[in-house]
Amino acid sequence: MKKGILLVNLGSPDSPEPKDVKKYLGEFLMDERVIDVPLWARTLLVKGIILNTRPKASAAAYKKIWWDEGSPLIVISERLQAKVQKQVDVPVGLAMRYGSMSIEKGLQELVDKGVEEVLLIPLYPQFAMATTETIVVLAEDIQKEKFPNLKMESLPAFYNNPDYIEVLSNSIKKHLEGKTFDHLLFSYHGVPERHIRKSDITKSHCKIDGSCCVTPSKAHEFCYRHQCYEVTRLVAEKLELTDGKFSTSFQSRLGFDPWLQPYTDRTIERLGKQGIKNMAIVTPAFVSDCLETLEEIAMEGQEIFHEMGGNEFTTVPCLNDDDAWASLISEWITNWV
Repeated sequence: MKKGILLVNLGSPDSPEPKDVKKYLGEFLMDERVIDVPLWARTLLVKGIILNTRPKASAAAYKKIWWDEGSPLIVISERLQAKVQKQVDVPVGLAMRYGSMSIEKGLQELVDKGVEEVLLIPLYPQFAMATTETIVVLAEDIQKEKFPNLKMESLPAFYNNPDYIEVLSNSIKKHLEGKTFDHLLFSYHGVPERHIRKSDITKSHCKIDGSCCVTPSKAHEFCYRHQCYEVTRLVAEKLELTDGKFSTSFQSRLGFDPWLQPYTDRTIERLGKQGIKNMAIVTPAFVSDCLETLEEIAMEGQEIFHEMGGNEFTTVPCLNDDDAWASLISEWITNWV
């Protein structure tokens, strides 16, 4: 059977204009795995409130980080795809969970090239309902409805893969070379606490109490919080960071329900108040720089830090289209083929 690969990232509006941002946010926030409340409540919240207030502000944020070539996340993902394609002998497609570069279009392009078996690669190191799960579930639904003869499997979360940790650690080390920092903050995208409990296959382990993430359990296979802390631990070990020199936080909360803590913005504020003058921040929940890293962290985070008396604020780029990262994905593909 002819094999092919579909890389899948989050997605982006077609432009930073409010109308395109509104369309994108509508698709994103109406996903039942992003805002996991009953349809009537989600519709009321998203279409009745958020889409009438948020698109203009979000569009202004996108305009701050938009490149001449287009959305940074899309451009970076296309560069990564091109590098991987040069290193493997099977077709490599690219799709987004939300937006015009749909998973259906990506699968169709592969099928048009004669592909009969697809390896789906969600570009997220950690498993989460709102990332890996929503990609895999949608892809499986599309496959059953549109491509019944297509075989498909997906790459599992690779947060603790030794080669991935090596590539990530080396990238951080390279970008911090020559930099003076008193603290390295690992900032991950936040999720509601209820997502952690919903993903607990044991239905009893995840209590978000400070101990469950370090207590061995089958629940860890699908526990976003555990997987984030594990990335921090493994990278800190690889970089030989000492206790007190690094910490973990969670960004981008939405609404009033409890989200994973500590929050990134408040952590940056606290570190500044504590007298940290030079800090660095890395965002290992993302493999591609995007609105959350380029605007929320590199711009807003830096502003908070300086307001608290901090001096140097160093943002470590995501892996993006790093050669070692592209080579690692290519190696995974070659092993699968």
